[in-house]
Amino acid sequence: MIGVVGGGLAGLAAAYRLREAGREVRVFEAGDEVGGLARSYETAGDPIEAFYHHLSRAEETILELADGLGVEVDWRVGRTATYADGVVHPLDTPWQILAYPRLSTIDKLHLAALVSEIDVRFDGIVPRIERYGDLEEYDDVPAETFLRERTTDRVYENFWAPLLEAKFGSRADEVSAAWLLGRVRFRGERDLLRGEILGYPDGGIGVLVDALIDAVGRETIETGARVTELSPGDAVESLTVERDGKRERHEVDGVIVAAMPSVLESLTGYECGIEFQGTICSVVSAEQSLTDTYWLNLADETPFGLFVEHTNFIPPERYGGEHLYYLASYVQNPDEELWGLSNGEVERRWLRGVADLFPEFDPESTNWVRTARNPQTAPVYDLGYLDRVVPYDLAEEVVDGVYYAGMASRAQYPERSLNGAIEAGFACADQILGH
Repeated sequence: MIGVVGGGLAGLAAAYRLREAGREVRVFEAGDEVGGLARSYETAGDPIEAFYHHLSRAEETILELADGLGVEVDWRVGRTATYADGVVHPLDTPWQILAYPRLSTIDKLHLAALVSEIDVRFDGIVPRIERYGDLEEYDDVPAETFLRERTTDRVYENFWAPLLEAKFGSRADEVSAAWLLGRVRFRGERDLLRGEILGYPDGGIGVLVDALIDAVGRETIETGARVTELSPGDAVESLTVERDGKRERHEVDGVIVAAMPSVLESLTGYECGIEFQGTICSVVSAEQSLTDTYWLNLADETPFGLFVEHTNFIPPERYGGEHLYYLASYVQNPDEELWGLSNGEVERRWLRGVADLFPEFDPESTNWVRTARNPQTAPVYDLGYLDRVVPYDLAEEVVDGVYYAGMASRAQYPERSLNGAIEAGFACADQILGH
């Protein structure tokens, strides 16, 4: 039997791949439910994820998995805009971008080249035009340095700096250009007349999770089961599970740790140098729409880092007519004031912030607000990150038969994603299967 530690998408994907190959598998999830960051809330219609998600055409592995499981993915326009100087500026079409007041025409040409992955530099007066290739080449290059050299100071200061600060807070100046270019490469197919085309499973990400659970076999998944120990020796032969105060020993032929590196360290002593940031994310149900935009970047001072009006992407009819917004902020340090607030205090502060942005919004008019938080939702993609990625096969570093598919794996570089979780799970399973 192969033991899988963690019931998130990576663990479920590993178990699915192994089961498809005829191997016996058991998934041990310490929490009360599987799915990890893909868990959902109930609404008046379809469920809604606690943390916002969408898919890109570039995420081929998860799209192939969804197709194989019979999960339909809807492709829709996800309109984007930036809130700057008190105004929502749409940034989907070329003429909208040209109208953005914080950048000159030259700035916009440099920005357009970058988001098209085109490197334009001058040898004297002659332009040298190339496409960005291997992103690993930029792992040790600060994003700010890269942006100022490859675009303009105004592009950095008026476009990218607010986005980097919203994502990485006080650590924005440590982020590598590899992450930034990876983010650009990840973006969806673009319709010049309408905007970015993004995908979303029919019924929500939870539909994909449920289909994956069914394919793995619910009888092979145990919740409330914390793996506390692996057998010592030259090869892993068993694992110990703690459940309801009792300890159980299971013989195994191998173990896939599909959890945070802190879990890997507690089980094996392997130390991962990657640091993580947390997220506080609220879902707001209201009676009104505030914009015609899905993804609203915030260039003005706000109490949250991101505003996503989900029902401008998936229509409110799918949620019983509710209009659903995400408000979110990343937290770099648990000592930050925001992390110390209760969920109720966060919600009250953030709803006042929405009213400051949109005076027509009445905080008292909301149907409900639900807030989730997690201290480790994404890596900080700082300089030299790639050197600290945890290998899939840890035979040399730890012991034979131990594999790693968590968020610090190679598949989650240079940006983490649902697709990366599936790829990491598949990669570890393939190592075991000898593929």
